[in-house]
Amino acid sequence: MYSTWSLDPEVRVFEDVEELSSGLAEYVHRVSEEAVSDRGSFSLVLSGGDIPHLLRKLGSLPYVRTAEWSRWHVFWAEENLVPKRHPDSFYMQAKHSFISKVPIPPAHIIPVPHGVPGDAAANAYEYSIRQLIRTRTVPASPSTDCPRFDLVILRLGPDGSISSFYFGHSVPDEDSQWVTAVSSPNTPLERVALTLPVVNAASNVVVVASGSDAARTFCEAVAGRRINEDGSHPAHLIRPIDGKLIWFADAAAAGLLSMHQHGGLSGTRA
Repeated sequence: MYSTWSLDPEVRVFEDVEELSSGLAEYVHRVSEEAVSDRGSFSLVLSGGDIPHLLRKLGSLPYVRTAEWSRWHVFWAEENLVPKRHPDSFYMQAKHSFISKVPIPPAHIIPVPHGVPGDAAANAYEYSIRQLIRTRTVPASPSTDCPRFDLVILRLGPDGSISSFYFGHSVPDEDSQWVTAVSSPNTPLERVALTLPVVNAASNVVVVASGSDAARTFCEAVAGRRINEDGSHPAHLIRPIDGKLIWFADAAAAGLLSMHQHGGLSGTRA
């Protein structure tokens, strides 16, 4: 069960992180069914943080039996340039959480190269994506030349970051690049990330906020207020051109916004 708050974009609030995980798995499964029915394949783009863990229920019933796993293709909105088996690898985190528990063909897990410099890794990863557009496994956006992924899942960090978009740092929004090397202000690890035009070309984008440490940034993101004087919230940059944006939050993350609105938000149960 969740509450849908009457906001733009849509906000779904779950009682706790366990229910959020269940709701996210159900949403991913539904979008995958629609994509496979429409085009014969489904492209899922993941970010780091707790996203891999939240998707763990995809590896259990009923999804493990009902999803058309052979049609799934998995990509990364961001990836740390660490050895493939390193615990900070988002690929490895996703593999442990659910990829190893479902029969997605290994060739359909599109990796970011490891053990090479950032620019080389970004170029190689972008080349892999372009090859899948040539085979029409991933369609091109009718509005831009970017890939039109079926579903991109991002995470709101306690510091207000989304994917690899940070306050006070340049946003990877190059029109000519789909993937770029970035540096995080919170970690010395080098990273590659999809650029903003690629994220905004997706058919569906989900941003997840969980835990009380994300309450302030979630409130500021959804309420549309500026978090500081240097610029607007990174969340305000996520605006799918021809797609749908939905927030998934647990009650701990949504609590401050609920109090701020003094009951001014209407909600329906689903």
